[in-house]
Amino acid sequence: MTWDPSVLHGLAAAVSQIRAGRSVQGQGVPSPCRSVCQMDAATGWCCGCLRTLDEIGAWGQADQASKQAIWQRIAQRLETVQP
Repeated sequence: MTWDPSVLHGLAAAVSQIRAGRSVQGQGVPSPCRSVCQMDAATGWCCGCLRTLDEIGAWGQADQASKQAIWQRIAQRLETVQP
C-alpha cells in the first residue's frame, strides 16, 4: 500500500494537537476520520485515519479515555507508515 502523504501529514498534525491537549472547546476528543474510507488489506487499517474496523465502529460510543487510546495507537501506526 502506498500511503497518501497529504493524509499522513494531516494525521500527524492532528496527533500533535491531541498530544498538546488541544481540541474544540466542549467537543472533547476529535474524530480522526479524514473521509478516505478505504481499508488496507495488509495492515487492516483505514487508509485515511489508520484505525481498524473495530476502532471505527466503537468510536461513536467510546468515552474520552478510549478515544485518547485510539489516537495513541494511530500515532504509533503513523510512525510505521511515514517514509
